[in-house]
Amino acid sequence: MRRDRIEIDPELLERLYRDCRGRVQRVHEKLVEEEKIAVAYSTLTRMLGRLGLGQTRQQRCSRVPDEPGAEMQHDTTIYSVRLGESLARLVASLLYLRYSKRRYLKFYRAFNRFRMKCFFHEGLLFWGYAAPECIIDNTNLARLRGTGANAVMAPEMEAFSKAHGFRFVCHEKGHANRKAGEERSFYTVETNFLPGRTFQSLEDLNRQAMEWATVRMEQRPVAKTGLIPARAFEHERNYLVELPTHLPPPYRVHERGTDQYGYAAFEANFYWVPGTSREDVRVLEYGDRLKIYRSRRCLVEYPKPADGVRNQLFSPPGLPSPRHQPPYRKRPTREEEKRLRDLSEAVGRYLDFALRTRSGARRHRFIRELFALAGWTGPALFVQTVERALRYAVTDLETLRRMARLLTSQGQWQVSGVEVDESFSEREAYQQGRLTDLPDFSLYERMLEEQQDEEEEEP
Repeated sequence: MRRDRIEIDPELLERLYRDCRGRVQRVHEKLVEEEKIAVAYSTLTRMLGRLGLGQTRQQRCSRVPDEPGAEMQHDTTIYSVRLGESLARLVASLLYLRYSKRRYLKFYRAFNRFRMKCFFHEGLLFWGYAAPECIIDNTNLARLRGTGANAVMAPEMEAFSKAHGFRFVCHEKGHANRKAGEERSFYTVETNFLPGRTFQSLEDLNRQAMEWATVRMEQRPVAKTGLIPARAFEHERNYLVELPTHLPPPYRVHERGTDQYGYAAFEANFYWVPGTSREDVRVLEYGDRLKIYRSRRCLVEYPKPADGVRNQLFSPPGLPSPRHQPPYRKRPTREEEKRLRDLSEAVGRYLDFALRTRSGARRHRFIRELFALAGWTGPALFVQTVERALRYAVTDLETLRRMARLLTSQGQWQVSGVEVDESFSEREAYQQGRLTDLPDFSLYERMLEEQQDEEEEEP
């Protein structure tokens, strides 16, 4: 009997097997790297077999000889990935060098022709080389018409591929095995990358995918051949097309107007445009940034915000922030409603009652005005007013104000005066700001807001 036999807690194996969705290779990685248990892969599979875990996979039987520098492959697939607390439906885009087995992987919320060009540009410049042919399926992202050998590429995709030293080639319809290396790479993503990892955001997912595809997998021997992608690439690069480092990145143009406060809207966010002119601008969208042009002159450049950022204001770093907000910016009242409900349970019940018949802009306006009333009256008087309004089913804000005045006039409440530090005029901030009177646009902003509310209320 062997005395140096490795024993692993069965509960640990079962937990890792469950966390890694039954992917034995990923279980082996976590045991070695995280649990610091040096166990052979064959020993692990035998242990899992004794526990009734694991199953035998059928291996691919078809083999096609690889030639250095002959081709690369590209495809996309859809995964449901948990980002933080939510489950997201994402598109995985993967580029694969057939001979050296190098991979470049990135995830997207949606994948279109523009993002396809951005992905190829990033991946090929990261490698510095391209194979002369890229095998793809009959996707309309690159194809104009026809299938297989008769496929005709869209002119813009043909021009893009030519500038990057390759051409797209569609495999015959129903012959997905033509890019078997790509399909096997997606299987590796499912069995080795996604199981046992957690992702807080799309940016975190892509950061881990980049490290996995371009660092970890490039140093790992492939299957029984023992080929290491990083070393094989050193040989294959002599047969590939070397790309110039100055290749311009792909972009697309969006025409945008500029509002009276100098903001241009793009993808639910607002970007401040320097200068005093309010003429229309052109927003050039790149893979990772935006450039705003007017009359062929670049006015400002912004990095693209993180995934899911909406309704935010952006201005050039190092410059004072604009004083005003865009007139058509959405103004959610989630924070105001939370603060009101925190005052007391009675306020929460009143909001549930008053908001039943209000939605959209009317709901937000009611909450904002109710929050202003709470600041005007003070917490104790406001809670008493709301309790009385709930008792008599009153939702008119002007009536609530009269109720608050009535309670004050009856002597039940007394509004305390505000203590003012008379030395405020000696402060440096006061001395700097007292010489300039800022224009008051509040009246016009209220008019625009009321006009917008009326338009949203119209059926």
